[in-house]
Amino acid sequence: MLKHYDVTIEGDRIQWLGEKPKAQNIRAIIIIEEEPSPTTQVKRTTPAHLIGKGKTLGDIVSPIVDQEDWECLK
Repeated sequence: MLKHYDVTIEGDRIQWLGEKPKAQNIRAIIIIEEEPSPTTQVKRTTPAHLIGKGKTLGDIVSPIVDQEDWECLK
């Protein structure tokens, strides 16, 4: 039977974060959560030729055209 335990590992030291298993000899599969490297996180920016060219038409919350003009509602 498999059971889930949370631990932190620093070098060869294991610190149990909660309940410890009762067995003395344990076989474990370790899944490591690595922090993504800064090189893989590319910050997206607006292309220079588009900066300041966007316009908001009408209210952001409601559509520009009336619902009566929507073909899908007919």
